[in-house]
Amino acid sequence: MKACNLVIHDLEPMEWDKISGDYAGWNVVTDNGSIHPCIGCFSCWNRTPGRCAIHDGYDNMGSFIHRAGEVVVISRYTYGGFSGSVKGVFDRCLGYVLPQFEITKGETHHKKRFDEDKPFTFIFYGPELTGAEKESARRYVQAVCTNIRGHVKDVIFRICEESVAAPEQSLPRKSADTDAGKVILLNGSMRSISGNSAKLARALSERLKSDTEIIDLRSHISDPDGLISILDESRAIVLCVPLYVDGLPSQVIKLMERMEKSSISPKKVYLLANMGLYESRQLDNLFGAVKQWCAKSGHAYCGGLGVSAGELMGTLMDVIPFRRGTTKNASQGMDRLARSIDAAEAMADIYAEPFAFPRWLYVWIANTNWNRTSRKNGIKPKDMFTKDI
Repeated sequence: MKACNLVIHDLEPMEWDKISGDYAGWNVVTDNGSIHPCIGCFSCWNRTPGRCAIHDGYDNMGSFIHRAGEVVVISRYTYGGFSGSVKGVFDRCLGYVLPQFEITKGETHHKKRFDEDKPFTFIFYGPELTGAEKESARRYVQAVCTNIRGHVKDVIFRICEESVAAPEQSLPRKSADTDAGKVILLNGSMRSISGNSAKLARALSERLKSDTEIIDLRSHISDPDGLISILDESRAIVLCVPLYVDGLPSQVIKLMERMEKSSISPKKVYLLANMGLYESRQLDNLFGAVKQWCAKSGHAYCGGLGVSAGELMGTLMDVIPFRRGTTKNASQGMDRLARSIDAAEAMADIYAEPFAFPRWLYVWIANTNWNRTSRKNGIKPKDMFTKDI
């Protein structure tokens, strides 16, 4: 099959028209408003290999990448990486890789579905960036390419006026009332209440002495302004989020973009992040995004806890006390986070990996479970490597 190059972008129609001739004959993917955020159901791994279960026109993104000779990504620089729109497309590309892990370059990463090394060019646009911001973008796209098993061909930064595909002018902000309101734990996952982000949010809530409320973003996805009004009444916000494609999920980024434009009063912001990879430091880009958002939006970043091997942690939380054995590091980190929230104080970031649980064993168990689940769904391991997606 002849390769057809792919461009993914978030440009407004008028701006896209100015450069569309440069991509004549390419497949073009942009968020037309109908894209649904990834719900973390893993169907693209263990039920319909390579294909997303959400049929909204973006269910075959893995195939688009596979069949492209090269991929160009054009995105407004947003908190160290992609805009919410572009991130939404990448979150739906999960089926491009396999669920199984392998160790490469000293880290756990998903295995390749295809024997290829796809070249990606990233073009970030917006106001002139600092050297630190450019470096954060380069780190982010390198992590993305490492995990989806491609390589960075080039990273380009283009300065444009704020009026070009820019957010609306921010509204005047209210004054902060740091002593009033609840601590809101915002579950940023689209998975059910049995998902790891929800489990960790409940575990943190049980440790807090403050008046707290857990709110699921998925219940407010169609009314973000209503959710922002609720958040405005809080005294602190805890973002409870999973790692998706090396960063925040698209629905969380979109909410942040909207909050940045709103008149919400400054908040103390804490972070409780989790991921399926073993090395907790692979959460660095996600932490950096939240810090950049806080700095740009006027909120106070007060520290966070990053929990790795999330599927293992989530499972063990259900069968053993969340203070012993493998969950010890995560539990101690959560105790520290709870104390800081109750005292309305900042804390240093904590990265928690499984206690006394070797990486090789985690990888073996994870791969065994993925193979077992696939067979249960009638999928033979060899079928997971199909080229026809």
